[in-house]
Amino acid sequence: MTPPTSTAADIRPDVDIRARTHRIGCIGAGAIMADQHLEAYRIAGFPVVAIASRTEANARAVAERYGIPTVHPTPEDLIADPDIEIVDIAYPPDLQPALIRAALAQPHVKAVLAQKPLALDLDEALALRDEAAAAGKILSVNQNMRFDQSIRVLKQLLDAGALGDPVFAQIDMHAVPHWQGFLAGYDRLTLANMSVHHLDALRYLFGDPSEITTVVRADPRTAFEHEDGIVVSTLRFPGDVLALSVEDVWGGPREEGFDDDFYIKWRVEGTKGIAQGTIGWPHGVPSTIRYASQLTTGGAWVEPSWDTHWFPHAFIGVMEQVQYAVDTASAPELSVADNVKTMALIEAGYRSIAEKRPVRLDEFTL
Repeated sequence: MTPPTSTAADIRPDVDIRARTHRIGCIGAGAIMADQHLEAYRIAGFPVVAIASRTEANARAVAERYGIPTVHPTPEDLIADPDIEIVDIAYPPDLQPALIRAALAQPHVKAVLAQKPLALDLDEALALRDEAAAAGKILSVNQNMRFDQSIRVLKQLLDAGALGDPVFAQIDMHAVPHWQGFLAGYDRLTLANMSVHHLDALRYLFGDPSEITTVVRADPRTAFEHEDGIVVSTLRFPGDVLALSVEDVWGGPREEGFDDDFYIKWRVEGTKGIAQGTIGWPHGVPSTIRYASQLTTGGAWVEPSWDTHWFPHAFIGVMEQVQYAVDTASAPELSVADNVKTMALIEAGYRSIAEKRPVRLDEFTL
């Protein structure tokens, strides 16, 4: 067996842009679209040719900000625009499936990039997967944490064997997300809308888990009714890797003058090394990684760095893999066929909450 050779010089925190010519139509004009998707596309030079939202005035304001030439009065009008090859959706999950189906029905649409969660439940996600396959269209899901720079470098270290066999992993979040108002109308909160980042990243790193146990309590700051406020999930992966995912979306007292110590950190322990890092999103700084390996660093800690951020630069990678899939008529890296496995993991977490037990993933037919 060839020994691992991964070094700090080998890491690739950001993607190479292999394709950027396919015309994008954007649906949504909120913060995620306006501040993340479109800023990333501006940096990368991806061609955005049209935008629409529920409120046309908001779409016009965002179009002016980014020089987008066409504003459609409704998302449906945008989807019908024959100039658009890729439909990029940033919309509430109860409204998203209808837009996906409308896009799949259009002959000029080659690909759809959907938000996560793909739908409100697993059955709807599976239906969308099958409908996209029947239509012969690319459907990709925006699991952007896979393109966070620290997670990408961690994946490269794991794939190179620099940490040996993984033993234990943890993602630990203590930070307040900006819950969108529409979430108050759902019966699913943190697990579906925040844990989905971490659980998908763990799948990306370690494969498909065999079981999940999830426990929850209400978040003291969130005024609307909910069950899954603060969430803790334990998972078992191939090779008996044990993982812990913590989403403390309360984070401490909400009183004026209280200096909350918000962070998202992760740690992976292997038989030959350890890697640990931070996700920079809560503070608007680059994510970080430091690692030590008996095989590649002589046991010393190495701390590579970069200037790009999870938000917005990870969104370059998300759209790039759709652009490349269209260019090559191949499956995208963030395929819907893969994403339904993340949706099944979310569904298993909710079953674990309801039934107060570990839930095996083979309880679900995909």
